[in-house]
Amino acid sequence: MKELMPIGRIENKIYVIRKQKVMLDRNLAELYGVKTFVLNQAVKRNLERFPADFMFSLTRQEILSISQFVISSGQAGAENLKFAKNVNAFTEQGLAMLSGILHSARAIQVNVAIMRAFVKLRQVLASNKDLTYLFKELKHKVGRHDIEIGLIIKTIEKMIAVEKKPKRRIGFFPKYSLG
Repeated sequence: MKELMPIGRIENKIYVIRKQKVMLDRNLAELYGVKTFVLNQAVKRNLERFPADFMFSLTRQEILSISQFVISSGQAGAENLKFAKNVNAFTEQGLAMLSGILHSARAIQVNVAIMRAFVKLRQVLASNKDLTYLFKELKHKVGRHDIEIGLIIKTIEKMIAVEKKPKRRIGFFPKYSLG
């Protein structure tokens, strides 16, 4: 089956807000092919399905912060974000819940693509944790080796250092000079 949209396009719409990976209502509406108010209206009709850990409204400060980021990345519709009165952010669980209230074929395909994007993002983050651990190990070993190499160099320098004694002069030198 042909993929509805590239995962990379979805990944660019995942933000970290309040230490959670979320997608904004307007980005989801765009992906689902509906207007933002239609998506939010469907959510309002099913509000009991969206507790605070599934969906939350952004503060004015968060909206302004995101709008600056979005505008600088050149995403379409970014200029309207800073003027929005209310912006909802959906966590991964909230996105899964959206699939239960949006029944179109496109919504189902988009949700599958979004879930794949979140899984890929988790995998990337997990591999970064592995890389971070390996880097710390390497740094520790190199740091320890630096100390050991420094000691070896000092020892070698001591071994090859020639004690500097005054050179004996060759030839006849009278103790007393006439002069």
